[in-house]
Amino acid sequence: MKRNVFILILTTILFISCSTDENEPAKVDPTSAILGSWRATEFKAADPNSSSVNLGAEILDKLTAEQCYIITFTFNSDMTLTGESGVNYLQINATATGLDVPCPTQRDTQSSTYTYDGTTLTTVDTDGVTVMVKVSIDGNTMTADAGDLDIPNFDGAGEIIFEKF
Repeated sequence: MKRNVFILILTTILFISCSTDENEPAKVDPTSAILGSWRATEFKAADPNSSSVNLGAEILDKLTAEQCYIITFTFNSDMTLTGESGVNYLQINATATGLDVPCPTQRDTQSSTYTYDGTTLTTVDTDGVTVMVKVSIDGNTMTADAGDLDIPNFDGAGEIIFEKF
């Protein structure tokens, strides 16, 4: 009888100690998905007929093809963010053959803190200004709502696509 009770207790302990975590999908911390450096590679306009939005898309396409990345963000594990932008230094020249947009050599750099919950990126700059941006990440591609980012020439209705590098 004692032996049966002992086996019953031992079996119960083994049953309880077995984990079913292997059957559950791994929960990914959204903050770890955003860590690293990202560069803007594409601007997808919500309205393909919008000339002002398409100008930004054309500029970004041209510069990206020349491996000139005018907007980059680096998200650090200590919840700090460094952003670099050459947007304020763009020189746009219309020529008979199309746009001539040289890669800007100057960049503005801004530091912030951030949080990311998997859908909303919230940044707070050194002046205490808070910006909330709808963001989604799929592997090495991050999609951000362009209107939320409020970057001149790239703030129309649409999405800015970033590539992790």
